[in-house]
Amino acid sequence: MAIQLNKKALEHARSLVKRGRVSKDERDDWSDDAPTSTEENEYLDAHGFDKYSLWFLGEDPSENAETKGRYSFPYGDFSRVHRGGVISAESRAAQNDHSSIAKAARELLELIDGDAPDSAIHVKRD
Repeated sequence: MAIQLNKKALEHARSLVKRGRVSKDERDDWSDDAPTSTEENEYLDAHGFDKYSLWFLGEDPSENAETKGRYSFPYGDFSRVHRGGVISAESRAAQNDHSSIAKAARELLELIDGDAPDSAIHVKRD
């Protein structure tokens, strides 16, 4: 099955942005800021897959919900949304024809940059 938009993660990201939990970094910064595999495992051990899944805009429902392989297009470091992570997610999603994820990331970026009203990001059913 195809990767689809993780609607709960999008809402989580929107909430974080509205609360100011954002790093307004650049795309190139994301390679340094993205959580490492070790950091992901530590977060999983402390919080479980329900919380872990909230940090990824994409999910593959054909994969087990309690595996890392289900989740893709990370956008933050488990505490803040990273502008660079959102830019990276948008670019990768667009390159791989995941239009709903690319659109959600683009709208999230507009919210981060202050170019969109709070209500601009909405969850569209695929």
